[in-house]
Amino acid sequence: MTSLSTNYLKLKLKNPLIASASPLSKKLDNIKRLEDAGIAAVVMYSLFEEQITHESNALDYFLNRGTESFAEALTYFPEMDNYNIGPDNYLELITKIKSHIEIPIIGSLNGVSSGGWVEYAKKIEQAGADALELNIYYIPTETKISSGELEIAQIELVSDVRSKISIPLAVKLSPYYSALPNFAERLVNSGANSLVLFNRFYQPDIDINTLEVNPSLELSNSYDLRLPLRWVAILYDRIKADLALTSGVHNEQDVIKAMMAGANVVEMASELIENGPKRIPEILQGIENWLVEYEYKSIDQMRGSMSHKSVSEPAAFERANYMKALQTFDNRLP
Repeated sequence: MTSLSTNYLKLKLKNPLIASASPLSKKLDNIKRLEDAGIAAVVMYSLFEEQITHESNALDYFLNRGTESFAEALTYFPEMDNYNIGPDNYLELITKIKSHIEIPIIGSLNGVSSGGWVEYAKKIEQAGADALELNIYYIPTETKISSGELEIAQIELVSDVRSKISIPLAVKLSPYYSALPNFAERLVNSGANSLVLFNRFYQPDIDINTLEVNPSLELSNSYDLRLPLRWVAILYDRIKADLALTSGVHNEQDVIKAMMAGANVVEMASELIENGPKRIPEILQGIENWLVEYEYKSIDQMRGSMSHKSVSEPAAFERANYMKALQTFDNRLP
């Protein structure tokens, strides 16, 4: 009998599939359908730093600064009163979900700076969340701020959140750090129990007819798996924290690759949004079939078997991969 169970954020999960933060977690009925389909845990839709600070009217200066000179900027920020759900409603939703759902519920905070809003980490814990995911989503634009200063600020943010809660803490990162392994280790030393790799930055587009910058959101595909797959493989067993892989997880092959690279779990959104909860049992069955075919007894048995430290040629994850990939085009040229 094969076992799909895994440990993540000090939680014993029945399988490695987690529904990542998405609109699916806005409604109890959606989460119930995910649970019934076999999902192991759900990450709540993110509560944003801007929403919390807006509640205390502390964000007005930042939202209005410079807008007199550029009138179009007045309409760029979403109406905070109608954006997503308010902080109090978010906490009430977690409490409601926990009273109806048996699988673990992971709260989600999206922010970039320490401040009074971090107190909501404790409130999310008090509402009943089993763990918290801190989503650090930031686009630096100031030329006078160095990468080192930004990293210190984010380390302080993680430390601040850690000091407020006793439940496990995951930190969701972007891939854009100059020395990711070092930064990852510092995050763990500051209190992160898990790293989630990676946040997908949604790239804006320019409408050349209306002369507007438009927000753009495209669902992922399995090709997007490659970037987080490489870094999970590199970080596996180098840092003392769990690893969650997100972006590009759409089928059982994607999940198996993530586990072999060293992930404890995968987080899925696009596949569930596009094709619904019915995909969950199909993917789980595919994983089990593969384990049986290749004579694995459990997820744990294969975890990390294709990580940077385990493969015969670890350079395949490094610069050598770049060189070899370019050489594959040599035979294609006339």
